[in-house]
Amino acid sequence: MLYQIPSFLLDVIVGLLGGACLLRLYMQYHRVPFGNPLGRFVFAITDWIVLPIRRVVPSVKRWDLASAVAAWLLVMLKFLLLWSLLGAIERWAILPLVSLIGLMQLAVSGLTALLIVYAILSWVPSASSMLQDLIARLAEPLVRPLRRFIPLVGGVDLSPLAAIVLLQVGAIVLGSLMTTAFGMGR
Repeated sequence: MLYQIPSFLLDVIVGLLGGACLLRLYMQYHRVPFGNPLGRFVFAITDWIVLPIRRVVPSVKRWDLASAVAAWLLVMLKFLLLWSLLGAIERWAILPLVSLIGLMQLAVSGLTALLIVYAILSWVPSASSMLQDLIARLAEPLVRPLRRFIPLVGGVDLSPLAAIVLLQVGAIVLGSLMTTAFGMGR
């Protein structure tokens, strides 16, 4: 219990802040405008960490590397705090690599959530068009390549489901890598 509660709280905090950093990276890469409520929220909760890092880590083409580094540092801090609670000092040498895998797990979780919201909003014709357009702009790059191979079935687009399945396979691989190679459960 003394480990589970801090672990849960750190998962929530790092999931929110790190996920927002990754969303900032993803939105900037796809040139999605930030003048909407979600964009303003993302800037509001990530500027404190992204802007100082941006002074040292420049963007490369459309990739906002400062946002990626910020998310990675947040994940690393989470593992550092949890390992300190466990007294697992011997693991600190692999902390950057474990944090990178944790970052990829966070990205897979965020993309999965995005696709679930995208699929649900596609079923609701009267949803807010601004929100629906924003979610569609973020999800379309994930499902568009799959549409070439997956036909509509009875008028239903199964490409979001296929993308979610592929992401979950990736999550299983990452979880297995984390568990077997590093002895770390998520």
